[in-house]
Amino acid sequence: MAGDFIQRAALFALILTICSLPVRAQMADSSSDRLPPQLGYVAIEQRLNQQVPLQLPFRDEAGKTILLGDLFQPGRPVILSLVYFNCTMLCSQVLAEMAHTMRRLKFDAGKQFEVVTVSFDPRETSLMAASAKSKYLAMYDRPGTENGWRFLTGDQSSITVLSEAVGFHYRWDPQTKQFAHATGIMLLTPGGRVAQYYYGARYFASDLRLGLIQASNNRIGTLADQIVLYCYHYDPRTGRYGAIVFRVMQVSGGFTLLILGSLCVFLLWTDPNRRQRISSAVHRSEATRILKRFAHSPENRPLRQRE
Repeated sequence: MAGDFIQRAALFALILTICSLPVRAQMADSSSDRLPPQLGYVAIEQRLNQQVPLQLPFRDEAGKTILLGDLFQPGRPVILSLVYFNCTMLCSQVLAEMAHTMRRLKFDAGKQFEVVTVSFDPRETSLMAASAKSKYLAMYDRPGTENGWRFLTGDQSSITVLSEAVGFHYRWDPQTKQFAHATGIMLLTPGGRVAQYYYGARYFASDLRLGLIQASNNRIGTLADQIVLYCYHYDPRTGRYGAIVFRVMQVSGGFTLLILGSLCVFLLWTDPNRRQRISSAVHRSEATRILKRFAHSPENRPLRQRE
């Protein structure tokens, strides 16, 4: 009995030890994954419906000083990206993916929407902005959109106000001599309010199209787009559109009734015996009316009824 008890106790202790290993490993991993204290505040903080200051001065690709609001046009939403042109990794991926995703859209930059890319490195010049514009416009490969995608540089004061307005937090890493920053793009309304966020360095043309339509207050797009927007909603947690099951059922049920009703009308209208049945029904109705009139005429009443 004592031997069995010792064996069970040893087995129980072994099980506890094995189960505690993943927890300890997870604690060790979480501590190793933490950013250094000086880089801990690197993220994209959602500030939906936040008004972006449109009076901020920046320099365009030609070195001309412009206001941010000069790039906003009535009825056109704005895709905003914060990058720095010397970044050879994430920023170049973001800009290349933007070009490829916008290329899959039927909308044109400068016509249905605007694109503004701002460098958050105050040391970068307009010449660098012009070089980046030439590179990524070639990837976009959409003639006549040169004025629809603008590349800006600016002073630290303007950069700080803009990045804080949209919740874009970054830090300079003195060890790597590079900026630590998150990746993503923002969608602004024509009036300059933050409408949506798209995270990472990969974007879906379907989500971006719906976002542009919604941010424009339905001033662009088609009736089919409006139906899709009725069935889908933007999820700020994922930065993507998801289906609303109840509305999908409503729309699909309405379409089903419409199709069945149209089919019934079509079958009735194309029935070769339709005219014959209508004619027979008219004749029967006319014959019934004549018989009723004949039965109620004075000449056909019984003799007692006449007296």
